[in-house]
Amino acid sequence: MPEYKLLSPKLDVVFQRLFGEVGSEKITKRFVEKILGEEIDQVDLSKNPILRRETIHGKLGILDVVVEFNGREKINVEMQVAKKDDMPERLLYYWSRLYGRGIQEGEEYFELERTIVVLISEYEIKGLEELGYHTEWKIIEEKGRKKILTEKLEIHILEINKIKGKEKEEDELLDWLFFIDNPKAERVREAMKENEELEKANEKLNQMSEEEEMQRLAWWREKALHDEASVKGMGRREGIAIGEEKGRKEGIKEGKQKEKEEIAKKMLVKKMDINIIMELTGLSKEEILKLK
Repeated sequence: MPEYKLLSPKLDVVFQRLFGEVGSEKITKRFVEKILGEEIDQVDLSKNPILRRETIHGKLGILDVVVEFNGREKINVEMQVAKKDDMPERLLYYWSRLYGRGIQEGEEYFELERTIVVLISEYEIKGLEELGYHTEWKIIEEKGRKKILTEKLEIHILEINKIKGKEKEEDELLDWLFFIDNPKAERVREAMKENEELEKANEKLNQMSEEEEMQRLAWWREKALHDEASVKGMGRREGIAIGEEKGRKEGIKEGKQKEKEEIAKKMLVKKMDINIIMELTGLSKEEILKLK
């Protein structure tokens, strides 16, 4: 048994390296094929604009995985462990940014390519409680024949918390989701006997887990997530207290702002890049600089 701690693929910095680095093409191709339910000719990760943080004090890049396949079609894959109430809006925003980058000045709109966003969530998405662990979304005409308006917009949502109790179901996509949830699971060990790419993903995860720098990075990221959750809880409690004095609406508003500022202060202490702080808290650069 390894003496090192096996890293969790659910942690975004681990997921990003596992599926987003050049060299992971075969692993990512197999996984994406099972999500889309179709064969893919080729996967290109060389244009992936994701930067992996090399040191604790270095800059931390975007942690999504961007995959270009079959020439120009693109997929944005995000691993999300922190609950976000605005996730549907976020997914549309991610899709629109990726879709818009597919056309150059002077080109016609029909040259835009199919663009897909995939969310892998550790928590249940609000409003999808009665649906399965894998849902696919497109623009569909509502009143008549349910005709799809365009095949160029596609969103897949995978909710890991819904796979519990499905250990005996035969579905390779489930094999991958069980691996992401718990690489040591019995189902994963059995699936690796028949799935070469899943076995390679497990081997890469073990190699990553042996790296001291990757262990430090994973620890830092886990701590940041715990701190964020703790500060959010504190902000909610303070917001309630303020609301009792100044009214519920005003109290919640001030509590949310204080919550963001407290998160930003902790990130500044950790010398995080200001762009990452802006992304995670929603504060402006000016608001963050005032906290120093």
